[in-house]
Amino acid sequence: MRLTDRPTVEVETFMQAAPARVWELVTDLDGMGRWSPEYQGGTWLDGATEIAVGARFKGQNSRRDARWESVSTVVEAEPGHRFAWAVGDPENAGATWAFDLTTEGAGTRVRQRVELGPGPSGLTRRIDEIPDREEEVIAARMNELRRNMTSTLAAMKSVAEQPA
Repeated sequence: MRLTDRPTVEVETFMQAAPARVWELVTDLDGMGRWSPEYQGGTWLDGATEIAVGARFKGQNSRRDARWESVSTVVEAEPGHRFAWAVGDPENAGATWAFDLTTEGAGTRVRQRVELGPGPSGLTRRIDEIPDREEEVIAARMNELRRNMTSTLAAMKSVAEQPA
């Protein structure tokens, strides 16, 4: 797979929690930093205080020995249902992330999704360094993202399912 194919990773889990509770968790910039192996937390920018299309936030990230910041823009915000953001320029994002929530009985099905590219990112820099190994680089990153996203949802599930 090449970056021009827009590689995508999606993981999901069922949480025995109401969509409103799960929504609080998936939109908690600091909380997400406690649950994710890579994303370490974030802060709203430009005076924003909540999820709204066009709102921007700065995220702190850590992976192996690397630490970096990224600026993301909310591209979809449907309370209780969908939260999506583009990393970098929303018109040429390095990645686009989303959480989708679906009510199932008294609980919520949560899907976390990331689509890589087409814009510049650490992944594109790595591909530029070793272009003949692009497919290998992308496969490794997708596997890592799948592990991290699965871990994030498991940690979030343990919090969501705690008694109030």
